[in-house]
Amino acid sequence: MTETALSETPLEFDPFSEEYFNGAYDLYRRMRDNAPVYFSEQYGFWALFRYEDVCAAHKDWQTFSSAHGVDLSTLNTDESIIRMYRSIIMMDPPEHDRLRALVSRVFTPRAVGALEPMVREVIVSFLAPFDDADSFDAVADFSGPFPVEIISRMLGVPEGERQQIRHWLDVGLHREPGQMEPTPEGIAAQMESGAYWLELTEAKRRQPTDDMISRLTQVEVDRGDGEMTRLENEEIAGFASLLGGAGAETVTKLVGNAAYLFHRHPDEYRKVIDDPEKIPGAVEEILRYYPPSQYQGRYSVRPSTHSGVTVPAGYPTILVTGSATRDERFFDQPDTFNVDRQPTLALGLGYGIHSCLGAALARMESRIAIEELAKRWPSFAVDEAGLARVQMSNVAGYSNVPVHRAR
Repeated sequence: MTETALSETPLEFDPFSEEYFNGAYDLYRRMRDNAPVYFSEQYGFWALFRYEDVCAAHKDWQTFSSAHGVDLSTLNTDESIIRMYRSIIMMDPPEHDRLRALVSRVFTPRAVGALEPMVREVIVSFLAPFDDADSFDAVADFSGPFPVEIISRMLGVPEGERQQIRHWLDVGLHREPGQMEPTPEGIAAQMESGAYWLELTEAKRRQPTDDMISRLTQVEVDRGDGEMTRLENEEIAGFASLLGGAGAETVTKLVGNAAYLFHRHPDEYRKVIDDPEKIPGAVEEILRYYPPSQYQGRYSVRPSTHSGVTVPAGYPTILVTGSATRDERFFDQPDTFNVDRQPTLALGLGYGIHSCLGAALARMESRIAIEELAKRWPSFAVDEAGLARVQMSNVAGYSNVPVHRAR
């Protein structure tokens, strides 16, 4: 389509469309230029597309509440039902701050650093079997299974049950084009997953072992009235579900996106092969260029103005990270993938009070995965005919990235 035709096409942003699922970066640019603060008549939400506006909204939790849910399907659900989830990602301060403090120390850079031998052992165990192979699937064989193995091991999920967490998550996040709500299979998967985490929490409370869920059954929290009480099973299950889901999906998509981007930009891949010290910067650039989490959901509880447009109170509002991290108003040559780009404020793993609890772990896993890929597969190509993108609520990336050794 020509630029003239594009300019004459009515602007419409549909996060459940084929255009969105297939990569909406051209549309994002048009939205930033012509409708940076957008109201969807079809779905009844507001959306922010520019970097400055997205950052400001992330910091302003008093205006953009998380207590109504995190994606468009939950943001349109009654708040009393949302509270039944008991998930920290669906809370505002002060309740959010008290609960986040309980687990944040598990994910400090020092604590995560101590996990590196275990993380590398898991990653190598999934990649090494393909050392002598001519091909493998960078997602289905590698970046899909290893992250959930790591986070579920930390949580205390028994070995034979860990991959099921990922399968429930994939089905629960899947959306059919034009459908805001999960499929019937997705709703069933969410219910099965929720029941599983609750049953596992109850079992850990009865017979604690050396893992995160067991430790959470033993801690106490100040509910704000000065009295210390233990966490309820539902709260712990909410923690576990959030950590298990985020720990699986984010790195899975990031590493899969990395394989595709390195295929498309072989000179950038050569940089990290020649100088592994560039890999942490490459991880940040992948998070900027193609973030796994494309938007974060909030609920506007009071009017606020962004780029000259007022978002009224009482509406779901999405902060479109996938657009913000390509904003030419902030980034120089934003559509250029450059692992040497100087680091800036990162949005790819969240910002503000809900920045990703496991950000340090996600970065370490991704760094090690790229290190091991570069050592074992210094030259590869992606069979683009076999690429398959996911169709998920607010998550972007691939379910299949078939690679073969370049000759």
